[in-house]
Amino acid sequence: MMPSLFLSHGTPLLALEENSYTEFLKGYIKEIEKPTAIVILSAHWESNEQLVSAVKKHEVIYDYFDLPEEIFQVTYPASGSLELSDKILTLLSRVGVWGELDERRPLDHGAWGPLHLMYPKAEIPIVSLSISPELPFEKQYEIGKMLGGLKRNNVLIIGSGGLVHNFNQVQPELLVAEGWAIRFENWVEEQIMKWDLETLFNYEQMGPYSSEAVPSKGHFIPLIIAMGAGDSNKSPKFLHRTFQYGNLSLTAWEFA
Repeated sequence: MMPSLFLSHGTPLLALEENSYTEFLKGYIKEIEKPTAIVILSAHWESNEQLVSAVKKHEVIYDYFDLPEEIFQVTYPASGSLELSDKILTLLSRVGVWGELDERRPLDHGAWGPLHLMYPKAEIPIVSLSISPELPFEKQYEIGKMLGGLKRNNVLIIGSGGLVHNFNQVQPELLVAEGWAIRFENWVEEQIMKWDLETLFNYEQMGPYSSEAVPSKGHFIPLIIAMGAGDSNKSPKFLHRTFQYGNLSLTAWEFA
């Protein structure tokens, strides 16, 4: 059965970079079965209502500026899957979340960045879901549990966000990781390994340096959803962690 994943998406330049994290992403897909479809939830698609993409062919959105021209040439023309989109709407309704299909939404860099590295041929159908920061973490976890059932059909679930992701804190010239960023990442790791949901749901109050690490909880929510998708086994596996620019973490977790 497919796992669910939490992946940091770093900066938009991730798709062009060559580092230990990008090499990990390229190598990881060789260790798992090729999925029949991918469901991805990016921190960069927020909406008050739950939206589910229903496009025939994906376009991309360049939700940034002042970057090298090369990054504006990246595309990811994967197909969608209306059948899977409809199924997700039905499953969402079973946990009291009433979603709508979105026939226009392009993939943002939180989605196409990791996918471009992992499956560069864009040959696997993709369905993207929005996240609603207003929903309590308990409901986010329920959404993940609902999606987890799709893994039996060889669907890969990816939550794309960032555990230390604050561009007001980054230091481009710093080549080592700052202690506060390491401490928050280690704290999150400890709670994941214990599957301590109550503490994770209250990370803003209980996590060290949480306001510096994730000022927008939208980047934390994909972790909760990915964990929810692994609820049946509660078997977390730490896969990778590196830091860029002093404190921007590139982290990967697998939930069987």
